[in-house]
Order: sequence, then C-alpha cells, then structure tokens
Amino acid sequence: MTAPVGKGIRSLNVAIRQKLDLYACVRPVKYIDQVPSPMKHPENIDMVVVRENTEDLYAGIEYQAGSPEADKLRVFLNEQMGTSLAEETALGIKPMSAKNTKRLVAAAIAYAIDNDRSTVTLMHKGNIMKFTEAAFAKWGYEVAREKFGDHTITERELYDDYQGKLPAGKVLIKDRIADMLFQQVLLRPDEFDVIATPNLNGDYISDALAAQVGGLGMAPGANIGDRCAVFEATHGTAPKYAGLDKVNPSSLILSGAMMLDYMDWRQASALIRQALQATIKSGTVTYDLARQIEGAKEVKCSEFARGIVEHMD
Repeated sequence: MTAPVGKGIRSLNVAIRQKLDLYACVRPVKYIDQVPSPMKHPENIDMVVVRENTEDLYAGIEYQAGSPEADKLRVFLNEQMGTSLAEETALGIKPMSAKNTKRLVAAAIAYAIDNDRSTVTLMHKGNIMKFTEAAFAKWGYEVAREKFGDHTITERELYDDYQGKLPAGKVLIKDRIADMLFQQVLLRPDEFDVIATPNLNGDYISDALAAQVGGLGMAPGANIGDRCAVFEATHGTAPKYAGLDKVNPSSLILSGAMMLDYMDWRQASALIRQALQATIKSGTVTYDLARQIEGAKEVKCSEFARGIVEHMD
C-alpha cells in the first residue's frame, strides 16, 4: 500500500476513496490518559477533523515540469489567461466544487448534531485563495443555512442575538484561516469540536493534532460515503517494521472501534476504548510510548493487544 514519493504508483488509499466516493475523512483526536504529550493540558484536546476526500490537490491533476502536457497548459495560461509562468514549471490543478464542499460540511454538521458537539469550524485559506478556499467557507455557511437552519447559528448571531452564550441544542458555525487555526488549536483547544476542511488543510492539521495527543500511533481514521465506509490507521505504512511484532496497534484498533460505531455497535466500541486506556494506564505499552513513559514496561505489538483483551470486563 506504500505510495512512492515523487515517482511510481499513486496512492491506492486515495484511489479507493475516490472510486467508492468516500468523500468524508473523519479523524477524531482525543487525549488518552497517561499518553505522553507536548501539551501542558492535553486533556482539553477533543476534536474531530472532517476532511474532504475527493477534491483539492489530492485530485491528482498535475503535470511534470517539461512534459508535453505541462508545456501545453503553461502556454495556454500564459497566452490566454495572462500568467507569466516560467519554462520547466510543474503544474497542479486545485478543484473545489459547491456540490462536494456542501456535502462534506453537511456531514460535519450532522456529526456534530448526532454526537452533541457544540461547534463546527470551517478551516480555509480564503484570504489568499479567494476562489477556491474562500468558496469552501462560503458554501459551508450556505449549506448550514439551507439544511440545518433550525440547528445552527453563526458567530455574528451568537453575539448579536444571544450575548455570546450558545443556546442549548444549537451548533455554532464559524470559520478560521488555516494558519491561525494551527495556532489556536495549540493555545485554545477547548474552543474547537468539529473542524470541516478541504483535503490538504485537513491532512496537515489532523497529523498536527495527533502529535498533541501522543502521535500518529494513537490516531484513528474513517473514510465515509453515502453507501459505505473504509476504516484505517491514520499513520499509513511502515515497511521497515513489517513482521517485527513491534509497532503500536492503537491507531488501527481505534479505527476498528470507529467502524463499530458506524455499525451502531457502540457497547463494543466503548469496551475497546476503555480497555485500551486501562492497558496504557497500567504502563504496559509498545516501544514508542515506553521510551516516553517513565517506569513503563515495553511489550510487543501482540502482547499489547493481549493486554487490551485482558482489561475488557
């Protein structure tokens, strides 16, 4: 499943998402007690990133510098669209559509309503990319009004009509510039519940948030569409560790718990999460956590998994 960098096959995971139209990448980030964190108060981190899966730069529309396709597009842009692109320019196209943005934001708002989350933040870089990223925020607000008008309010309404106090049963829809949001999730993580984002922004911030709660080894993920879903560890492949019975399986196990939630088997998913936390709290952990937890006992991947089973009531 490993996608080579700069050559070879494209990501098979991305292909699966696009072929099955799994347009919402859902990545919860929640601190588990005893896991080492660079944050002073990691217990305040409890967010869900809902990332668009089918558009943006991950659509894979790009052309190698010097190729006939890149030269043809470069000449067209220079002669017909008034650009001044240099020779040997690599080109990529960043598509964003109202349809796909609205269904993604609708999924994020529905998630917030179904899971008693109080805010949905639209993450974008619209101050620079005014016709793609800014449109993401614009379309996000539109779908909130169109489909969830009885359940949502904007920040302006919050302060103009409710004196800054969120009414019971309402979800606050707000937006933040991407670089500003990276700062705010560090300084004020308790102000964010669900973050709806285009693909590339979501890729970055979900990994950054994972670092705040112990790293990618603790980060689950789901790719969800209208007909089906695929669940996977956020961290991707690690070929050098294959067959060594060494790595932390928490991300994959927590992704399995998300699958059980999707199947509405929440008693089982809660049992898994509780047992995982109890195992970590006991100090029996894989190498990546053992080197950070004083007095921890380092165990193999399979031994850690058996510890989780033993902690199930």
